[in-house]
Amino acid sequence: MLTYQQAQQIFQSAELIRSEQVVMQTLQRLAADITAELSQRQPLVLCLMGGAVVFTGQLLPCLKFPLDFDYVHLTRYGNTLQGGEIQWRVAPRESMKDRVVLAVDDILDEGVTLAALRDFVMENGAKAFYSAVLVEKEIGKSKPIAADFVGMMIPNRYVFGFGMDIHGAWRNLPAIYALKDDIGNSEKC
Repeated sequence: MLTYQQAQQIFQSAELIRSEQVVMQTLQRLAADITAELSQRQPLVLCLMGGAVVFTGQLLPCLKFPLDFDYVHLTRYGNTLQGGEIQWRVAPRESMKDRVVLAVDDILDEGVTLAALRDFVMENGAKAFYSAVLVEKEIGKSKPIAADFVGMMIPNRYVFGFGMDIHGAWRNLPAIYALKDDIGNSEKC
């Protein structure tokens, strides 16, 4: 956990890479794309905690069709800057059997976490798996999964805001920021 002064110092030295206006326009486009694909399928929407909570909370009211909601909590990061082994903290409560599942996540980096969730969902009987991410990081190598709905591409830098955190802080920012230096090039999956 950062102190107030540390959090302020990080924010003051960060670079704005996507404005609040761009994030909101991206959200509307994603909602339209998801609606076009899934509006007749009553998907089970799975929010990946905790990074996707802001994104999911803004996205769901834009989806004007029936859906069911649950959440899952798995992580490779915790409050660290480097990914490790996947830790399952909370599995979905809703049955996935014969369901169309839409996983909503904040960022697709290396894709390890999202791929593990896809495998879990399909092993539990889902008939289809879709994923939506607010941002996908350009890391210059192949990933084990491609998101079906991608809001925007971002450079390979440590980013925070709009649900994404830095040492647990700044998830509440309405825009997306990046560290100016290259600390923690490996972000969230």
